[in-house]
Amino acid sequence: MPEGHSVHRLARQLDDVFAGQVLQVSSPQGRFAAGAALLDGHELLEATAHGKQLFARFSGERILRVHLGLYGAFGFGGDQTFRGASSIGAPRRIGEKEAYDDEAPAAYDGPPAPVGQVRMRLVSAHGWADLRGPSVCEVLTIPEAEAVRWRLGPDPLGADTAAGEEEFVGRIGATGTVIAAALMNQSLIAGVGNIYRAEALFRAGLDPWMRGRDVPVPALRALWADICAMMADGVRDGRIITTRVRDRSDPEAPVWPDHAYYTYQRQGRPCLICGTPIGLAELAARKLYWCPGCQAPTRRVP
Repeated sequence: MPEGHSVHRLARQLDDVFAGQVLQVSSPQGRFAAGAALLDGHELLEATAHGKQLFARFSGERILRVHLGLYGAFGFGGDQTFRGASSIGAPRRIGEKEAYDDEAPAAYDGPPAPVGQVRMRLVSAHGWADLRGPSVCEVLTIPEAEAVRWRLGPDPLGADTAAGEEEFVGRIGATGTVIAAALMNQSLIAGVGNIYRAEALFRAGLDPWMRGRDVPVPALRALWADICAMMADGVRDGRIITTRVRDRSDPEAPVWPDHAYYTYQRQGRPCLICGTPIGLAELAARKLYWCPGCQAPTRRVP
C-alpha cells in the first residue's frame, strides 16, 4: 500500500485542485452512494493526511476519510488549470511512483464516462478525480474523525516533529515488539510502510529483531529524525529514494529503480556497503529485507 509520503502528496493535490470549491460527488460503482449524497453540493474546505489516512473536510461538518489500502488509487484529469499527478495510489495498481500526463487537454467538456469500478467521483468546474479500490471510503463527523486520528501514532510528516519525536520515543521505547514490526504498527508511528521500514533500519544499522524497549533512546531519536528526512524527500520527489549519492555504484546513473534502495527487494544481491547478500524473511505476514552484515546484533547502535 502507498506509504505516508504518497498520502500527503495526495492531500496536497486535492487541496490544490478542489479546495474552496463546491463539488459534485457521486459513486458510479454504487458502493459509496449514501456517503456521496452527504457530500454532494458541499464545499471542500481542506484535505489533510495523517500517516496513511486521508481526511477531506467539507462544509456541513462532514469529513471524508479514505484509506487506499493495497489497491486504492486516485486518478485525476481536467483543464489546463488542473495540474499535478494524473494518478496517485497503491503500488499494486500504479507502481511505486506516481503517473503523470504532461499533455494538457485542448478543451475540457467535463469528466469522461467512468471506467471500471469507480467508488467515488469528485467533479469541479475545472476537473475531476476518480477513486478506485480503497479499503476505506466513508463520511465521518468531526468527533469520529478525531477518534481515528487519536488512535494513530505520530506522523513523521506532521507539523510538530519535536512533539512527534517524544511520542515516538515513548511508544517505541515501551514496546516489547521487535523494532521491525513496531515500525509497521500505525498506532506507534503513522505512515511508515515496508520500504521505509527496511531502509530506515538499514541506515540506522539496527538489528531488525531488536525489541523496541532495548533500542537506546539516542538511537530512537536518530531513527525518528532519519525517517522524517526520508519521508520529506518522498513528498518533494514523489517517489522513495533512500540511497546516498556516495553509496551508488554510478552516482550519475538514474536512481529509479536500480539504485533507489539499500535493501528493499534486493534479496540475494550484495549489500552496497559491505557486500553481504541482502536477506529476506517473513515478519508479521510482510517481507522484511535487511543486511546480515551491516545490521548484525553485534553492530547494534550503542
